[in-house]
Amino acid sequence: MKLSKLSALAASTALCAPAVFAEEMANELTLVSWGGAYQASQIKAYVEPYLAMHPEVKVVWDESSAEATAKMRAMTEAGNVTWDLVDAVASDAMRMCDEGLIEELDHDAVLAAAPDGTPASEDFGELLVSDCFVPQIVYSTTFGYRTDLVGDNPPDNICAIFDLETYPGKRALQKRPIDNMEWALYCDGVAKDEIYDVLSTPEGVEQALAKLDTIKDQVVWWTAGAETPQLLADGEVVMGSTFNGRLFSAIAEQNQPIGMLWDMQSFDLDGWVVPAGLPADRKARVMDFLKFATDTQRLADQAKYISYGPARKSSAPLVGQHAELGIDMAPHMPTDPANAGNVHVYDYEWWADNRDDLDAKFQAWLAK
Repeated sequence: MKLSKLSALAASTALCAPAVFAEEMANELTLVSWGGAYQASQIKAYVEPYLAMHPEVKVVWDESSAEATAKMRAMTEAGNVTWDLVDAVASDAMRMCDEGLIEELDHDAVLAAAPDGTPASEDFGELLVSDCFVPQIVYSTTFGYRTDLVGDNPPDNICAIFDLETYPGKRALQKRPIDNMEWALYCDGVAKDEIYDVLSTPEGVEQALAKLDTIKDQVVWWTAGAETPQLLADGEVVMGSTFNGRLFSAIAEQNQPIGMLWDMQSFDLDGWVVPAGLPADRKARVMDFLKFATDTQRLADQAKYISYGPARKSSAPLVGQHAELGIDMAPHMPTDPANAGNVHVYDYEWWADNRDDLDAKFQAWLAK
């Protein structure tokens, strides 16, 4: 959704107005995120440094990002938006933007430039996939497996999730159609560059669900990213999908007997969105925090705590070692060449357009 020329001029004028004085900013900030290792990385990289500069501010966390769109719809309809800043995946941000649930932003006006003066819009580049979205990280949804349950034949192909004969046992899959439908079609013989064309047809949807039917009774469905690492640690599943940073945490920080399967990892973006219509004092605090939390150094700092690639080009050279383990983080990033030989490029726009319909069909299939 693009601003008209008139509204763009008005928005630009408002965004370029003098900064709100500190005493006019709200002193409570409700942040919505995903919990677990990812939220911990946000706390360490930019929330704690921000609070050290602003001890008057109280941060309240809500771990409902997986339900961001539905909850934003409900709060907006009720006229009672209690969230201030929401962490969302790109496709959800697109949907909320199209529905007017979140603010359109002039990225260069509200975000910090790179240290060399490069405007934010150029520094984030093509990752600015929506007028309402400020990306933080590039991450992937990929698979972990129990190294002691796969014998001498660890999986190196995504289609191992459908191979119950070679790898018997439970699988963990996210309780949503995204990624599962694409992997199912790919492992049913559909070429990568044809997946979304096929999935755009009723027959393609049925083909994907039929492939998922072959393992349905062996699947544990998860909704929170921390679930699969715990299921793997407890030996309740032999393999499962989750976000690559969660698996890094389980492997490198907790020394769990888990291996990574990078084949057909699904690249995605995660970032901040601002609820529409916030009172002036709350919005002023949000914008002050947002500018700080998405600058070059803060996004680079986040990579010290979790293996997600920072969204700014200027942050990448600053990625170094893990803050506590002292290991180089670059090889653990989903974008590292050794991990990115065969990736699935997630189509944000396709899912923004088709998510509601596919959600309904997927839930109906689950209920059978």
